[in-house]
Amino acid sequence: MAVPKRRISKTRGRKRRTHIRARSIQVVVCKECHLSIPSHAVCPRCGHYARFSQPMLPSDD
Repeated sequence: MAVPKRRISKTRGRKRRTHIRARSIQVVVCKECHLSIPSHAVCPRCGHYARFSQPMLPSDD
Protein backbone atom coordinates (compact mmCIF):
# COMPACT_ATOMS: atom_id res chain seq x y z
CA MET A 1 0.00 0.00 0.00
CA ALA A 2 1.35 3.42 -0.93
CA VAL A 3 1.93 5.87 1.87
CA PRO A 4 3.43 9.36 1.72
CA LYS A 5 7.09 9.55 2.69
CA ARG A 6 6.87 13.19 3.71
CA ARG A 7 4.15 15.55 4.77
CA ILE A 8 2.81 17.81 2.00
CA SER A 9 3.23 21.45 2.96
CA LYS A 10 0.29 23.86 3.05
CA THR A 11 1.66 25.69 0.03
CA ARG A 12 1.99 22.57 -2.13
CA GLY A 13 -1.48 21.36 -1.22
CA ARG A 14 -3.04 24.74 -1.91
CA LYS A 15 -1.24 25.03 -5.25
CA ARG A 16 -2.73 21.70 -6.28
CA ARG A 17 -6.25 22.89 -5.40
CA THR A 18 -6.13 26.25 -7.18
CA HIS A 19 -8.49 25.06 -9.94
CA ILE A 20 -11.14 23.90 -7.43
CA ARG A 21 -13.27 27.00 -6.94
CA ALA A 22 -16.66 28.50 -7.70
CA ARG A 23 -16.78 30.12 -11.10
CA SER A 24 -17.99 33.70 -11.37
CA ILE A 25 -21.29 34.32 -13.16
CA GLN A 26 -20.78 35.70 -16.65
CA VAL A 27 -22.88 38.84 -17.09
CA VAL A 28 -23.94 40.23 -20.47
CA VAL A 29 -26.02 43.24 -21.51
CA CYS A 30 -29.44 42.72 -23.10
CA LYS A 31 -29.42 44.03 -26.67
CA GLU A 32 -33.00 45.32 -26.44
CA CYS A 33 -33.28 47.06 -23.05
CA HIS A 34 -29.58 47.19 -21.97
CA LEU A 35 -30.19 45.43 -18.65
CA SER A 36 -27.33 43.37 -17.18
CA ILE A 37 -28.36 39.69 -17.10
CA PRO A 38 -26.55 36.34 -16.75
CA SER A 39 -25.52 34.85 -20.08
CA HIS A 40 -27.80 32.19 -21.63
CA ALA A 41 -30.84 33.59 -19.79
CA VAL A 42 -34.07 35.27 -20.87
CA CYS A 43 -34.19 38.97 -20.00
CA PRO A 44 -36.74 39.46 -17.18
CA ARG A 45 -37.64 42.97 -18.37
CA CYS A 46 -38.26 42.54 -22.10
CA GLY A 47 -38.15 38.75 -22.62
CA HIS A 48 -35.42 38.92 -25.26
CA TYR A 49 -33.15 35.86 -25.63
CA ALA A 50 -30.07 35.60 -27.87
CA ARG A 51 -30.98 35.88 -31.58
CA PHE A 52 -34.74 35.41 -31.21
CA SER A 53 -36.71 38.51 -32.15
CA GLN A 54 -39.97 37.52 -30.44
CA PRO A 55 -40.16 37.94 -26.66
CA MET A 56 -40.05 34.65 -24.78
CA LEU A 57 -42.05 35.73 -21.71
CA PRO A 58 -45.00 33.49 -20.74
CA SER A 59 -48.45 34.70 -21.77
CA ASP A 60 -51.08 35.74 -19.19
CA ASP A 61 -53.74 33.16 -20.18
